[in-house]
Amino acid sequence: VLPSPDGPAPSVSITEIRQYLRAQDIPFHDGYSCLHTPSLFTGDRADQPLSANAPFTLFIDKTTGSFLCTATLAEGTWQDFQANVEMRHHGVTPIPPASSEETEEEMRQAREDARCIWERALPLWELLDEKETKETKALFGISQVTDATLKRFGVRYLRTARSLVFPWFSPQDATLKGLKLLRVEKKGGTKTYVEETLPRFDSYRNLFGLPLIGRRDTELVLTGWELDALALHQAAGVASLALPRGASSLPPTLLPYLEQFKRITLWLGEDLRSWEAAKLFARKLSLKRCSLVRPGNLQPRPLEALNQGLNVTKILRSALLASHKSIISFRQLREEVFGELVNTEQVSGVKWTRFPELNKLLKGHRRGELTIFTGPTGSGKTTFISEYALDLCMQGVCTLWGSFEINNVRLAKIMLTQFAGRRLEDQLELYDEWADRFEELPLYFMTFHGQQNIKTVIDTMQHAVYMYDITHVVVDNLQFMMGHEHLSVDR
Repeated sequence: VLPSPDGPAPSVSITEIRQYLRAQDIPFHDGYSCLHTPSLFTGDRADQPLSANAPFTLFIDKTTGSFLCTATLAEGTWQDFQANVEMRHHGVTPIPPASSEETEEEMRQAREDARCIWERALPLWELLDEKETKETKALFGISQVTDATLKRFGVRYLRTARSLVFPWFSPQDATLKGLKLLRVEKKGGTKTYVEETLPRFDSYRNLFGLPLIGRRDTELVLTGWELDALALHQAAGVASLALPRGASSLPPTLLPYLEQFKRITLWLGEDLRSWEAAKLFARKLSLKRCSLVRPGNLQPRPLEALNQGLNVTKILRSALLASHKSIISFRQLREEVFGELVNTEQVSGVKWTRFPELNKLLKGHRRGELTIFTGPTGSGKTTFISEYALDLCMQGVCTLWGSFEINNVRLAKIMLTQFAGRRLEDQLELYDEWADRFEELPLYFMTFHGQQNIKTVIDTMQHAVYMYDITHVVVDNLQFMMGHEHLSVDR
């Protein structure tokens, strides 16, 4: 839920951050998405000024001001950072902002569960016989991936759940922090991959492959899928990492770990949604160091490229620079225009699965478009919109709800009922199972209610777009958000 009930954290500009650091004599250098400073938390004496010779392990996000110390994993807001600097002036050793006991307990439990699963899982080459190994590899489409690659990345197989297991090791001390399970579901002739994470996805912050990155690595390929990271390393020998939520989001807390790279190539997938996401992530990572691999017939996702025997290094070399100039000729647009003609279905947006008639009218959900639904009170606008948004959300479209008319508890109850497709009040024993599944959706709610200052609402939306890569915002309803007196002035 965002933001916290006491309103969003006050925003801070990069200029203010730099001025503050200079005024406090804190040495820093300017990175791509963060400022780097020595850490307040690594046990230097509190009465000593921070030394420029100390390792710069604290990263301050240039957009939000929130910080992360990669040495101690202390993190917090810009206000927390300032409070800790004040404490140092008073000779008190700073303490990292604590998370709630509930969250601590949940994380401990998730780690314990992950450890039990990890111990039961086997390396793929230690299954009963070669036949089982071959069949399993074929099921996941990784017949070309060698045992050496699987071993290097620590991938295992959990027989009881027929799932591949990808570990999340802490870069500090190599302890197991969590897992991602991947299984295949076959419906008719199509294969779909189903993922599950421990801990839950909102606190699953794993850049898969991070412990294998060396201090001296300056080039990186960022992918949207663990199996793509394996394929890239094997086929091109490059440093590669996989984002925890694929092309749907790049959490800002991961940016500090990507600061050491002078060049990042984004190769997120093979459809237009991954291409759009790559352009968005490149802005977060700083355009000047990013290149993008455009999806196309001869440039499928890395695992496919490996399976088809394509030259992966050549594809990487043909990646396009993310920062192009303000004026361009058709020649530079030519490939993109061709891409739109080839993928007319994808260009028209994400289709609704429950509303075939709506697809005829709107073609699909596209970024950067505004749709207005009108109707008299009680005609079912909210009920319909919540089903409409849920449909997209279940397909991975990150959604932010601003419900100014009905409160979030009632809205969530409507959506959960629509999600489960049954009356849960008659089957309360099923509540936890459905609530767990509902919690996995990339769905966020603003905590405003009734009339609001429009600037605050827009600031909150912008913050959400940066933090959670929101691509769909629902405002229900405009009249409540604006208050009634605005309407007479400017319909």
